[in-house]
Amino acid sequence: MGVPLPCSAVGLMSGTSLDGIDAAWLETDGEGHVAAGPALTIPYEAGFRARLRAILGGAGDPEEIAGVESALTELHAEAVETLLTRHALPLPDMIGFHGHTILHRPEERRTWQIGDGELLARRLGVTVVSDFRTADVAAGGQGAPLVPVYHRALAAGLETPVAVLNIGGVANVTWIGENGLLAFDTGPGNALIDDWALRHTGRPIDHDGALATEGAVHVEAVERFLRHPYFQAPPPKSLDRDAFARGLPADLSPADGAATLVAITAAAVGRAASHFPAPARRWLVTGGGRRNPVLMQALEAVLQVPVESVESRGWDGDALEAQAFAYLAVRSSRGLPQTFPGTTGVAAPMTGGRIHAPG
Repeated sequence: MGVPLPCSAVGLMSGTSLDGIDAAWLETDGEGHVAAGPALTIPYEAGFRARLRAILGGAGDPEEIAGVESALTELHAEAVETLLTRHALPLPDMIGFHGHTILHRPEERRTWQIGDGELLARRLGVTVVSDFRTADVAAGGQGAPLVPVYHRALAAGLETPVAVLNIGGVANVTWIGENGLLAFDTGPGNALIDDWALRHTGRPIDHDGALATEGAVHVEAVERFLRHPYFQAPPPKSLDRDAFARGLPADLSPADGAATLVAITAAAVGRAASHFPAPARRWLVTGGGRRNPVLMQALEAVLQVPVESVESRGWDGDALEAQAFAYLAVRSSRGLPQTFPGTTGVAAPMTGGRIHAPG
């Protein structure tokens, strides 16, 4: 592409928690040089969030999906413009545009992220890299998680093994050893807790774990949940946001249900740790789940080693996934691999992403 290295990129992420768009500035060579810049989050307004939720699973009229995709792309363009204006930044060399996953069934070699990279490139006049997952899934990989290679760059110099746990709608973990990288989805993250809170309180999250704090864990419900074959399956492996939607506990009070779902999320992470080549010395937590003190306490009780937010290492947990897609955009433009046998199960390291020129 003729872009000097390191170069500037803006990464964009709309996660499974449906909360909004994260945009982050990064200067990187796509390898060991990483310099994070400003970032912001633009929450989705309730009406758009409802439209987005309604098409999860690829359901709905094709015209409605196309309309949501167009609106989503425009909202991402506005997020970039807000980031650049607010922080007096120039146009970046490129944009990493994840879009929003509405369907992820790698066992069927299907994954679907809505978001029009070509339109975004024209709209902003900047090269856009999008569609990061399709090539991996087509090659037999899980297509997720994609962030581990960025976790590895950030963790350079830390004592290993270390685990980086991202708790979004789905939770995923990256295990980083001295010479190894393993990553996979651990199970539900915030999705079940959020859906439970919305159903019982009308609010989209259990803020600060307030509802769960009032409840009691139903151990038999946790044990029953963990009998799902996913937790015994070896990694790499990945999940759709709603893979466990039928796992919401029945006949529990709002508070007991919230407490039980927190315990389920933490217990699933504990099961994930059993797949590591060697125990992690500490866990660094990113994603919205790190803001739930009840969940963080449950994780430390299950894992029996230090569990800290990534801010303890100077990382920005709100921006980390968006930064990762800036990093992956640069890697894609250089033809560097972004997925590996130990992260998605693909047969050999491979690159991914589609590059859209602004013209």
